[in-house]
Amino acid sequence: MPGRFLAEFELYVMLAIAQLGDEAYGARVRQEIERRTSRPVSIGALYATLARLESKSLLTLRTAKSEPSQRGRARRYCRLTPRGTAAMRHSATMLTRMMDGLELRPRGSKSS
Repeated sequence: MPGRFLAEFELYVMLAIAQLGDEAYGARVRQEIERRTSRPVSIGALYATLARLESKSLLTLRTAKSEPSQRGRARRYCRLTPRGTAAMRHSATMLTRMMDGLELRPRGSKSS
């Protein structure tokens, strides 16, 4: 199935959208990823990834009319499709399976 395997950043984006639910739009998705990963996210990389995921039918994007408090900018809301939810779950499951049995310790730390 095309789009079944996700790159790391694609998975982050989809997980952020799932976490945010109906409040998932570009700036919020970016903030959610940055908050949870402590990794800076360029808005260009985010929107390129959103477009790619939409082209794979893993999410839908809809532009909402702007509110006066938004200074004239319209928001692009994101929603995972059923296919996107399945791909996200599949990738998360595969990652969990690959990590099973590993003891992830910082480099240089000694065993107890």
